[in-house]
Amino acid sequence: MSWANLKIRRKTPEQIEKMAASGKILADVFLEVRRLVEPGVTTGAIDQRLEEMIRDAGCVPSFKGYHGFPASACISTNEEVVHGIPGDRVLEEGDIVGIDIGLIHDGWHADSAETMAVGEVDPETARLLRVTDEALWQGIGEIGVGKRLSVIGTAIEALAREQDFAVVETLVGHGIGQKMHEDPQVPNYRCYSMPDPVMDEGLVIAIEPMINVGTKRVVTLEDGWTVVTADRKLSAHFEHTVAVTAEGPRVLTDRPRRTP
Repeated sequence: MSWANLKIRRKTPEQIEKMAASGKILADVFLEVRRLVEPGVTTGAIDQRLEEMIRDAGCVPSFKGYHGFPASACISTNEEVVHGIPGDRVLEEGDIVGIDIGLIHDGWHADSAETMAVGEVDPETARLLRVTDEALWQGIGEIGVGKRLSVIGTAIEALAREQDFAVVETLVGHGIGQKMHEDPQVPNYRCYSMPDPVMDEGLVIAIEPMINVGTKRVVTLEDGWTVVTADRKLSAHFEHTVAVTAEGPRVLTDRPRRTP
């Protein structure tokens, strides 16, 4: 499948710099959000504060109102994989919380996520977070001009399987730019049913592995948004916006890593 068939929008170096500016703002938001995640806080309070930070920086939350989503971030706890709606849920010691945030600055989107421990978590939960974070970076490390897109998902899946975890297959990463979701789709596993284009300079993608303790199967709750594991076991989610350059991958939402 060719780039033209996929309608992939390659970015110029100048456009990538604009996306990097968006990504830097988003990275700074995450550093503050990490300080908010503690026992006793509600997911709604976290969402309110991060929206204030986004707007104070002269940006717009990408998610709020997107297909009717009611909040500025997707905040998903424990068995919730993605798309959790912030509200009255109180975080408790030992929980994990996945926070997925997008913003628009000067017309360009940035998208990132990380799953955080609430206080102290048990060793297996900590291992899930470390492996999912590492799987994201394994996928990023495979990026290179002239390589097939599938090398990303292949690397992510290999690490997850090696650690006896399961990769969610029904939800994938995506291209990103002046629209939040662009071509191509970026599976987190070796998928033979999707186009597998060659990566070229100017491709910008959001890579976002979702890795489960138990089954890879997921279901959507009655709210129409929240995706949970079918067996209600834990799930973790990490994401970065990454540009393909001649020098290798450039992580536009990069920040210091923090996992238990």
